[in-house]
Amino acid sequence: MQKTRAIMIQGTGSNVGKSLLVAGICRAFLRRGLRVRPFKPQNMSNNAAVAEGGEIGRAQALQALACGVEPHVDMNPILLKPESETGAQVVVQGQRLTTLKAREYGALKATLMPRVLESFDRLRAVADIVIIEGAGSPAEINLREGDIANMGFAEAACIPVLLVGDIERGGVIAQIVGTKAVISGADASRIKGFIVNKFRGDPSLFDEGFKAIEAHTGWCGLGTLPWFEAAHRLPAEDTLDIRSGGTGSYHIAVPQLSRMANFDDLDPLMAEPNLRVTMVPAGQPLPGDADLVLIPGSKSTIKDLAFFRAQGWDIDLHAHLRRGGKVLGICGGYQMLGQHINDPNGVEGPPCTVAGLGYLDVETDMHAAKQVRRVKAAHIGSGAVVSGYEIHIGSTHGPDRARPIFNVKGQPEGATSANGQVGGTYLHGLFSEDSFRDAWLRAQGADGSGLAYGAGVEEALDALADHIEAHLDLDTLLELAR
Repeated sequence: MQKTRAIMIQGTGSNVGKSLLVAGICRAFLRRGLRVRPFKPQNMSNNAAVAEGGEIGRAQALQALACGVEPHVDMNPILLKPESETGAQVVVQGQRLTTLKAREYGALKATLMPRVLESFDRLRAVADIVIIEGAGSPAEINLREGDIANMGFAEAACIPVLLVGDIERGGVIAQIVGTKAVISGADASRIKGFIVNKFRGDPSLFDEGFKAIEAHTGWCGLGTLPWFEAAHRLPAEDTLDIRSGGTGSYHIAVPQLSRMANFDDLDPLMAEPNLRVTMVPAGQPLPGDADLVLIPGSKSTIKDLAFFRAQGWDIDLHAHLRRGGKVLGICGGYQMLGQHINDPNGVEGPPCTVAGLGYLDVETDMHAAKQVRRVKAAHIGSGAVVSGYEIHIGSTHGPDRARPIFNVKGQPEGATSANGQVGGTYLHGLFSEDSFRDAWLRAQGADGSGLAYGAGVEEALDALADHIEAHLDLDTLLELAR
């Protein structure tokens, strides 16, 4: 096998900007004429994408786009999808393996290293350089034994590491120096350099701090990266990154479910200049002036339906419909809008049948087999073609499916209430298609803007690459990779 270069970007903590940094580096090296691939050994996210072979984290799909290639399950061989506070679904090379408690997964993860290395080797075979993203922080030394996400993988694959600190959080000197203080000498020797991320203002003001980190660690500093203002134009992976936005006249309210999944559906709507999108946190009512309530996907529909009711959102939704407002449910949100959710085999928990919100005359039967596929559909109302994807368990049936929203290979998809106020679909990614989004918005009474969403994402990736080239020493990064 050819000797492909590789380097791993680890962070001093979660959400320090590793995902976007990797995407930007990938795009920068692509523009230098290199064959680049992203890799994340283990990701924890309910925001998944359908790739060749199954599902991966949404961040790796964006990084694949930055590399100019189609996403593949080898780019994220282990995906953990939280289903509760203590357990998660384990997806291995794109396919669901099992659901485990955190302690149970701790015993399993060391056995997954061969699958991780297998995927990594396949990527190396088709690339000039692989940019690897860690998860969390190597300073979590309580997780070091059996680790496959950070230093455990770097050791097994013999990969050099760069450490990223987040100056916006404060204490970035302690973040980076403290990481070296707590990890083993062997792990510290794998770290060849560091990056200070998310600086606001004049980066030269941190020159003394930068030199102090170099002096205390002996690591090479590759630069201080200023805050990237266009980050909001790129799909978010973490619910922490989702913000209300827009000042348009048409108002969409989105209840922020506790196990919200595949919320990239919201990114194109957030980008629309004629819309105002409000994320409604727990404990807050659905806004009374909303034109549309969009109920997003969920990793655990039955639990999130109970969560929805616990916030009083079911009462707010009833009032919204009485005022003439509209409702759209996507995936788990679609299932919640039906009459019943039947889970006789206990796929989501104890066997049960629960009453849905009752606004669509359909019901859902849960079963263990998961539907994971890319879909090309035609919107029945406008004829616009949508390239989306499905990731869900359960099938939905009932009279309102006689009024579908899409046609998929001659088969109806989705459902609409008799009065036209409520709709539901399993199709994710529908709003990324400009022609459909424009037609759908006009049908809702909103003004379409002609926004080219996909082109905007590409422009943002190029701008991110320019930003990184201007402030980081990518030549040294390339020399450090091996």
